[in-house]
Amino acid sequence: MRAKRNPDQTKERILQAAFSEFAANGLEGARVDTIAERAQANKGMIYHYYGNKEGLFQAVLERAYEEIRTREQDLDMEGRDTEEAVRDLVAFTFNYFFERPEFLRLLNNENLYHAEHIRSSTRIAELHSPFVEQLKSVLARGARRGTFRTDVDPVQLYITIAGLSYFYFSNASTLGTIFGRDLLTPAARADRLAHITDVVIDYLKAPALVSQD
Repeated sequence: MRAKRNPDQTKERILQAAFSEFAANGLEGARVDTIAERAQANKGMIYHYYGNKEGLFQAVLERAYEEIRTREQDLDMEGRDTEEAVRDLVAFTFNYFFERPEFLRLLNNENLYHAEHIRSSTRIAELHSPFVEQLKSVLARGARRGTFRTDVDPVQLYITIAGLSYFYFSNASTLGTIFGRDLLTPAARADRLAHITDVVIDYLKAPALVSQD
């Protein structure tokens, strides 16, 4: 008897194959034939599930953001000391970008399209809202305790954290060549993580009271 098809398994294989293909070649350069071959699925199934190549690319972006947001939730920032929570977020973001260079390549490619696929996805917006609220809560707790300044925008803070990590890894080859350093060794990464953590924490610290003497 012919084995019964499992649509969920087929869709998962397609997504995994598409993730690799889009990360390597971008939306324009990716080939549906290659994705179908890697996923052991026919092209008709890809179009059936995702409509077209653009729809599949959007699904891959949704999966990429779902993965990083889920991993961030595992940090349990709400149940932690506020400074420790922010330090862990910085470390997670930095290490995630190093471990998942495919994620950065997908973002680079999507920016070429001015985020049109992300903009049309309700799923990605839903994923971001709880995370921003969680970070906002951590900052508010730190402000109430007098350890964090009171004027921090959680979105601006996250952009800073992501930007400091993103720039380092996306430009590691050119910067390493210019300055004569291998920026991707464990020691170099540890130094960079310590530096950007200090930058973020020093910014967040509540200003000391100025003596009126």
